[in-house]
Amino acid sequence: MRITVRAPATVANLGPGFDCFGLALEVFSEFVIDTALEPGVEVDGEDAGELPADGSNLVFRTITFLGREAGGAPPPFRLTCRNGIPLERGLGSSAAAVVAGVLLGDRLLGLDLGPDRLLEFAVDVEGHADNVAACLRGGLTLAYLSQAGWRGGGDAPNPELRPVLLIPRAERMSTKDARRLIPERVPFPDAVFNASRSALALLALTARPALLGVALDDRLHQPYRLPHLPAARSLFEDLRQAGVPVCVAGSGPTLLAFEDEERPLWELGPMWRVLRPAVASGGATVAAG
Repeated sequence: MRITVRAPATVANLGPGFDCFGLALEVFSEFVIDTALEPGVEVDGEDAGELPADGSNLVFRTITFLGREAGGAPPPFRLTCRNGIPLERGLGSSAAAVVAGVLLGDRLLGLDLGPDRLLEFAVDVEGHADNVAACLRGGLTLAYLSQAGWRGGGDAPNPELRPVLLIPRAERMSTKDARRLIPERVPFPDAVFNASRSALALLALTARPALLGVALDDRLHQPYRLPHLPAARSLFEDLRQAGVPVCVAGSGPTLLAFEDEERPLWELGPMWRVLRPAVASGGATVAAG
């Protein structure tokens, strides 16, 4: 049996939608399991040398976790990970690995889990629903905790959106480190500010892109993270001053900007990697054979 999962990069938060919003983009990692090959783990692509090629690999661990929780032991298999998503850049690399793990495990074990259960298992492993919901469903998603568990609602982003990923070559930020920078309590006015901006961001991302410059404002996480990312902070401020809508991609240091004909991005030089992916409308895909 040979199963392939192709999982997109994701940008969480999108400014004010902390731990809620996610956007899937057409930067992909691919994961293949083959039960006919000698068991093992193989990793290549982006930052491959930093990822384990044994049982501690996140995709492998997710498949094992799913089997243990859902009541089934997977047969021996070879796992090949082809990374297209940079690590520790706020682009959902771990979410893509977890989503691939639950989708591969679901097919390998013949569980036929529905989308809500797949999301719940992915959240159990990843810890946060925003990236995994966007990776599973594609497009623009809103993750929320209901009485029945984690759920993800989606909407089609405006087709006029032109996302640009600005990846600093010399800065990195792990999600764990980024979490430590955020205070446990925030002022009440800041909470109100983000509630209103979150509603505005949904409107801007779907119906009125002209509002993005205002809608991506945030007071819950970006002001605390950017001071620890000097290159990203400097470019962030330059873009805001130039009227280019911009937010920190997930925990950073990557920035997500939206350009248009009136405000195209300028040449940033060799210290920045610039990608212009389309929105991934369909989410992670599974192919067998």
